Amino acid sequence: MAFTFQINDDVVWDYDENLLEKADSNIPELIETEIQPIGLVERVPADKRTTDFELKASTKNILTLSDYALGRDESLILDLGDHYVGQFTIDIDSVGSPMDAPLYLRLKFAEVPSELYAKSEDYDGWLSRSWIQEEYVHLDVLPATLQLPRRYSCRYVELSVIDTSPKWKASFSKPSFRAKSSVSLEQLPSVTIEDDELKGIYNVSVKTLLDCMQTVFEDGPKRDRRLWLGDLRLQALANYYTFDDLSLVKRCLYLFAGMKTTEGKIPANVFTEPKLTPDDTFLFDYSLFFVTSLSDYLEHTDDQDTLEHLYPVAKKAVDLALKQVEENGRLVLTEEWPVFVDWSNDFDKTTAGQAILIYSLKRFLLLAEAVNESDVNKYRQVLNTMIEFSTHTLFDENQNQFIVEATNEVNVASQVWMVLAEVFDTPKNKKIMETTIANHFPIKGIATPYMYHHVVEALFLSDCQTEAIKLMKEYWGKMIELGADTFWEAFKPEDLDFSPYGSPILNSYCHAWSCTPAYLIGKYLLKK
Repeated sequence: MAFTFQINDDVVWDYDENLLEKADSNIPELIETEIQPIGLVERVPADKRTTDFELKASTKNILTLSDYALGRDESLILDLGDHYVGQFTIDIDSVGSPMDAPLYLRLKFAEVPSELYAKSEDYDGWLSRSWIQEEYVHLDVLPATLQLPRRYSCRYVELSVIDTSPKWKASFSKPSFRAKSSVSLEQLPSVTIEDDELKGIYNVSVKTLLDCMQTVFEDGPKRDRRLWLGDLRLQALANYYTFDDLSLVKRCLYLFAGMKTTEGKIPANVFTEPKLTPDDTFLFDYSLFFVTSLSDYLEHTDDQDTLEHLYPVAKKAVDLALKQVEENGRLVLTEEWPVFVDWSNDFDKTTAGQAILIYSLKRFLLLAEAVNESDVNKYRQVLNTMIEFSTHTLFDENQNQFIVEATNEVNVASQVWMVLAEVFDTPKNKKIMETTIANHFPIKGIATPYMYHHVVEALFLSDCQTEAIKLMKEYWGKMIELGADTFWEAFKPEDLDFSPYGSPILNSYCHAWSCTPAYLIGKYLLKK
């Protein structure tokens, strides 16, 4: 099932004002930091660069920025030195004869160099071009201080003069970027990572998480700037091992719980501006991740009050999902409520969906036991039936792999999620992952750090630590090799131009679901 835009006009929403008030009580105050550009950079000619992730240092000095007056079709690129999220301000003056025409200026904000090489007018993807971080400004009178109201996510700021007049040029000075986040690097615990490559991956993971932590855990501060359940689950896990901002996790859980359908279905994402609004997009696995996120939160905090408030929402979500399970334990997915798993449509996700429900049901049982759920045995029975179906019908002993029942397809996602669901014991899971490595590595066709995270965790969980570290270095390490300051939404090592949207210019290069090496390293590698 391919992911497509969902428009569900007939949805009736149930807004729980009590839960939403609790969400509002946990809104963080953003920390602001003034950032000055560290230098100027330039594009590398096409015949001299190996990828579009390359820029070169300019011979111009940022300290004398105002000396480099720009006329028609001239530009400068400011380098902030790292990735930041916030607002941009710059002073502009005219140089030469009197200003006899307005300044027509384009500002382009880029997270990575490839966005500077891409031409906005060439974009023809299926997401709105309005996400491209580009502004066209007319200034009739100079000098002026240009304060752009929009928030940007970037490292590079390109100033391009479209036109002045033959009589004068534009001079720029005092560029400033006011970076914002709900957390600070000063809040991090002290950790010792002896492996330099893993240390680099850990640091970039932490920066990715920090820039996504705003008034909610955003999926991407460039795009989509909202709270998605699949991202929240992973961000919260990484947060527990880094900033440990429990209020922000709590806020996000209450937001989802407070905006569900009347039948109890939880939206895949919610908007917080201009007002709290649930999106009419529903993903089977994301709905279940509310349950697992609540379980993770409870395990980390033992917050019984939050459990009491949110358990009924989790129970309804599980009950809805179980309506799609047949008596023999087979999950039947529908087009109306698809499973996501990964952006890639190169593999069948049915068996992975079965495993995700088992994984979630196990964690729901922990919640049910904590509240003395009277129907707990009913849920245990369904879980056992689903596990039995998975191990007897979906597992091929000859191949030592899980299959897709309808087609006998064998894919990585099926193995990974069944290992994470622990339908077998660790020795058996190790053999399954060793077979997966032998038959499916190096991985092809998987498009996101989101799915790569689950592959790496399955390797750790099945006692394949060496392979887990190797894959983490090959995947996230490759992004760093390409210059990543923060980790990306979509990345195929075999296809550097990959985009699920038709063009890399719309890709998010600081994305929540890619921050998880901080969690993986913290949980599985750091000494407790």
